[in-house]
Amino acid sequence: MKRLLTTAAILGALTTPALAEDYTFALVPKAMNNPFFDLARDGCNKAQEEIDGVTCEYIGPGEHTELEQIQIVQDLITKGVDGIAVSPSNAPAMAKVLREAEAAGIPVLTWDADLLDEDKGLRAAFVGTNNYDIGVNLAKLVQERNPDGGTICLQTGGAAAANHNERLKGARDTLAGKDMGTAPGDALNGEGGWTEISGCPLITNDDGNVAVQGMTDILAANPDLTAFLSTGAFTQWFDNAYRGAAEPYKDKMADGSLTIVVADTLPMQIAQTKDGLGNGLVGQRPFEMGYLAMKMLKDLKDGGTLQDPTYTGLDVCSNDNIDTCVE
Repeated sequence: MKRLLTTAAILGALTTPALAEDYTFALVPKAMNNPFFDLARDGCNKAQEEIDGVTCEYIGPGEHTELEQIQIVQDLITKGVDGIAVSPSNAPAMAKVLREAEAAGIPVLTWDADLLDEDKGLRAAFVGTNNYDIGVNLAKLVQERNPDGGTICLQTGGAAAANHNERLKGARDTLAGKDMGTAPGDALNGEGGWTEISGCPLITNDDGNVAVQGMTDILAANPDLTAFLSTGAFTQWFDNAYRGAAEPYKDKMADGSLTIVVADTLPMQIAQTKDGLGNGLVGQRPFEMGYLAMKMLKDLKDGGTLQDPTYTGLDVCSNDNIDTCVE
């Protein structure tokens, strides 16, 4: 039986103002067991509290697993979320699945890590760090302590992670004093007085245990190493493990014969550096990334335009300013 509407009901439907749409936006990190991404999650949740009509769905692999992250994004597309912000672990592989999001009309942002240049048309904008500048500033910290150069080991995240490859290139270009080629750049072999030792760069896949063990092995096998530079906080986020690995080299870090610099400024990293177990940090702002990703997706759905890229800034810390470098 058809339901007949009264005249009053029809008039009411015509005159009632449309309510603002509610949106569910997904924030997809590289891994859920990562304190850096925890801060992005907090920013996402803060946006949910403050921005009307926004629900944050924070979901990613339990550990850094490229295939699982791709499957999660595919599931979000099938589910029909209103927007996706993803930090790609494997940029080329992620681009393939994001073509499905494009076909489904689901807007995409990248945050923390971006797609390769040829695939950037698949996302509306990038929000996060100028990753090249992280490498530049890490290298400058090394140069300030070691102006004559020396030997260096670089440690990075996933081999196919565009953000870490950009950081490697920034570090290599700066230490070499010239363009070292397409990211991640060619290994240093005397350029600018710097030479990368055998066995580096160390690939960690964002695994803290792998990162600490790799640093431990390299320092033990190369007692005259001048500098160790890590493009991610994974080296230091397991506080007790890192402290145990770095403690034997505390005097060398103090007298300048060894330099250890690491990306990010998580609380345990600040404490480690204050305690003389590191010489420099270049910090990102993950809370802002999570917050802005939600705001930008909402702006996009509401017909707004986005600034691409949107950079959230850096904090550069040394032993001299470690008490004041992060607000």
